[in-house]
Amino acid sequence: MTTLVENFPGFPEGIQGPELIENMRKQASRFGAEYRMGHLVKADLGMRPFELTIGKDVIQTHTLIIASGASARWLGLPNEQALIGHGVSSCATCDGFFFSGKEIVVIGGGDSAMEEATFLTRFATKVTLIHRREQFRASKIMLDRARANPKVAFLTDTVVDDVLDVSKKEVTALRLRNLKTGESWDFPASAMFLGIGHIPNAKMFAGQLETDADGYLVTQKNVFTKVPGVFACGDVQDRRYRQAITASGSGCMAALEVEKYLEQEGH
Repeated sequence: MTTLVENFPGFPEGIQGPELIENMRKQASRFGAEYRMGHLVKADLGMRPFELTIGKDVIQTHTLIIASGASARWLGLPNEQALIGHGVSSCATCDGFFFSGKEIVVIGGGDSAMEEATFLTRFATKVTLIHRREQFRASKIMLDRARANPKVAFLTDTVVDDVLDVSKKEVTALRLRNLKTGESWDFPASAMFLGIGHIPNAKMFAGQLETDADGYLVTQKNVFTKVPGVFACGDVQDRRYRQAITASGSGCMAALEVEKYLEQEGH
């Protein structure tokens, strides 16, 4: 879903997300990687070899690297998906620079939202944080930091009903509604950043691998899960950085550990 990627090494002019992935795919294929499309229906990690049910087929494997990522939480607005990459974003560190000198909005009330809002003040002239409740879930230190920043404003008891303007292929305003008064109005903004968290794509391993309270896979020594031979890397286990370059780095770690593991097992 990523459009222009400006923060991956080796591309001084940036590169489109799908093109970057296709380049990686071709490079791996050149060294023998085989690809298979399919939906993981079931994973049995309680026996050796592990069994993965892909559609109607079953694959057996001695090792497994889980790199299923995390999905951003979206608001489900009518025009939201159409404006992703055109002013709607779930990653301040990826896209904040593009809105230098602009007024932008952050949605959320937890630590993620406070962190995004504070970070975005490096670029924006004003950041308005919109939250559906009067009270915030954020920790006191994160909330105090955001409140102390003169560039951050707060709009509480307010929800976003839609984001404008698809016809212009850019964010120009948000349609807001006050939950107490019912009043609706258009709020001018150049971007909307979602600070409502991510959902790790790890449900298919529930009950077999350890997860934290939010569903992220728990790893030791960077990529080891509690099941020998099963490794996890990238955003499915990284709730802190969530960057393409850090995910790639942990993918490399997992691959090296698989090689060592198979060697030790005599495969």
